[in-house]
Amino acid sequence: MQADPFNPNCGSRKVLDRIGDRWSVLVVLTLACGDKRYGELAERVDGISQKMLTQTLRGLERDGIVTRTVHASVPPRVDYALTDLGRSLLDLVAGLEAWATTHLVEVEAARARYDARG
Repeated sequence: MQADPFNPNCGSRKVLDRIGDRWSVLVVLTLACGDKRYGELAERVDGISQKMLTQTLRGLERDGIVTRTVHASVPPRVDYALTDLGRSLLDLVAGLEAWATTHLVEVEAARARYDARG
């Protein structure tokens, strides 16, 4: 069977949902700079709730994009890092980030024109 992301029952749709989610993109971009602790991720990804960050990290870990390493220390230390699979996403998500920042003014102008139509 061929993967078909347009079919809601196809696993490829779930993969696109994961990597296209705004929180997942921001977490992957944050981890591009190296391993981070939960608090560092929460601080960098401004606006994400604790619940949403936990769900996002679990989903990324489940999909093999992120690893979670618990260090035997007091208090316990947990680090998150990109896997090789996760690093293979960096060009894509960096491209999305670049597009968003490059075209921000144009998008904001289009929104203003649309909203002015009332």
